[in-house]
Amino acid sequence: MDVAQHLLVLLHLVAFAALLGGSLVQLRTPEPEVNAAMLHGAWASLVTGVALWVLAGAADLDVSTGAMVVKTVVGVVLTVLAVLNRRFFSIPRGLLVLITVLALAEAAVAVLW
Repeated sequence: MDVAQHLLVLLHLVAFAALLGGSLVQLRTPEPEVNAAMLHGAWASLVTGVALWVLAGAADLDVSTGAMVVKTVVGVVLTVLAVLNRRFFSIPRGLLVLITVLALAEAAVAVLW
């Protein structure tokens, strides 16, 4: 179980890096879009985050339920934003900034809560 948890943490971090890296790359372009890294990073981050929560519950680990709920809600919002806006050739810069800030907020909740 410990190996599975460590592997899921690694995948969760890689997914976060893809989401944040994809959004930071788009901040420099004149017409930003939701790229594949953002889309797959959002999905993978959500799935691995929920899987980590389930594993923590199965192992009777002490986790903050509030932090997990907030991270899950933010993850769902990020994934919905990425999925719904992937089809557009360009998205408003404000939406891209929102996605970037939400990704950073999700990481902040994970580290600071």
